[in-house]
Amino acid sequence: MTTPPATQALQHIAIVMDGNGRWARLRRLPRVAGHRAGARVVREIVEAAAVRGVANLTLFAFSSENWRRPADEVSLLMALFVRALRDEGNRLVENNVRLTVIGDRAALPVRLQKTIARVEADSAHCNGMRLTVAANYGGRWDIVQAARRIVAATAAGEFDPATLDEASFTPWLALDQAPPVDLLIRTGGEFRISNFLLWHLAYAELYFTDTLWPDFDPAALDLALDWFANRERRFGRTDEQLRIGGTGA
Repeated sequence: MTTPPATQALQHIAIVMDGNGRWARLRRLPRVAGHRAGARVVREIVEAAAVRGVANLTLFAFSSENWRRPADEVSLLMALFVRALRDEGNRLVENNVRLTVIGDRAALPVRLQKTIARVEADSAHCNGMRLTVAANYGGRWDIVQAARRIVAATAAGEFDPATLDEASFTPWLALDQAPPVDLLIRTGGEFRISNFLLWHLAYAELYFTDTLWPDFDPAALDLALDWFANRERRFGRTDEQLRIGGTGA
C-alpha cells in the first residue's frame, strides 16, 4: 500500500512502545531479546514517519514508573539507549531530524546524560522532523515541574500569575515547542495512556493495536494513519458546524 504524506492536520504523533517483553516470551527468548528487537524498530518508524511528512514524533522510551522493574533490566535498557544514540546520531543528522529528550534527566546514568547532550547538540540545526524521546518521564511529573518553575519565576518577579492561562502555561512543560498530540498510538494491546503527555493528549485521537512493538512496522504505521484520516475531529463543535465550516465552541 502506498500512503501519501501526512496531511497538514496531522502534525504530532506520539507512541507508547509496548510489548517487547511479551514478544520475547512468546518466542521463549530472554526479555533482552525483545528490547533489542524493539530498538531496531525505532529506526524504521522514525524514518517512515519522516518520509510521510510527520512534523513531530514523540516516543515513550522509559517512564518514571519503569524504575520499579528488575535492576538488571533497567541497566540493560539504559545501555541500549546509549548504544542506540551512538549508532543512530549521525543518521538522524543525515535525515535532517532533530532529537530532543524530555524527562527528569538528572536521574539517568551520567554516561547516558552525556550521550543525549551530544546528539541533541549535533542535531540542533536540523529543521526536518522533530523526534522527541521521553526518558524517565511522567505526565504528572511534567505538570508539577512546570508549576514549580512558575512559582519560582513568580517569586523572582519574572512572571505575573494573573496572566496565567493555557497558552502561557504550555511553554513551561517539557514538550514546550511541540503542538498538541493529534494521534497517540499504543502497541501491545493495552488500553491506557500510562501517565504519558497528559497535557498534550487532551484532544488526541487514541489508537490501540494488539501488535507488539517489535512487530510494528511501516505498514502498521500506515494502518494507524489511515484510521486517523477517517476520524472526525470536532474539538467541541457539532457535526453541523463542521459541515458548514463553523467555529462554535
